[in-house]
Amino acid sequence: MKITVCGSCALGRAGFAETLREALGGLAEVALVDCMSGCARASTVAFRDAGKTAYLFGDVVADDLPELVVFAGLYGASADGNLADARAIGGLRMKAVARIPG
Repeated sequence: MKITVCGSCALGRAGFAETLREALGGLAEVALVDCMSGCARASTVAFRDAGKTAYLFGDVVADDLPELVVFAGLYGASADGNLADARAIGGLRMKAVARIPG
């Protein structure tokens, strides 16, 4: 699984990619990119994996870290990237900008 954090947004500039990488403890590759063009819902984080639905979250704040970690675990365990019940990721589910079929 690859997780991408927008480096142009406040969260990315604050070092969130490294914070997320440490919190995941090797569960996923975490990359910081220049810009993800999600400016309307800034501080974007994307999850993707081969053959799975990809997710883009926006308006992410540092306090979303625990829910991002939960999502990463559920996403990694899912064969197709889809969640049977998104309630486990709390408020993060309301920050989904896009779900792109794999």
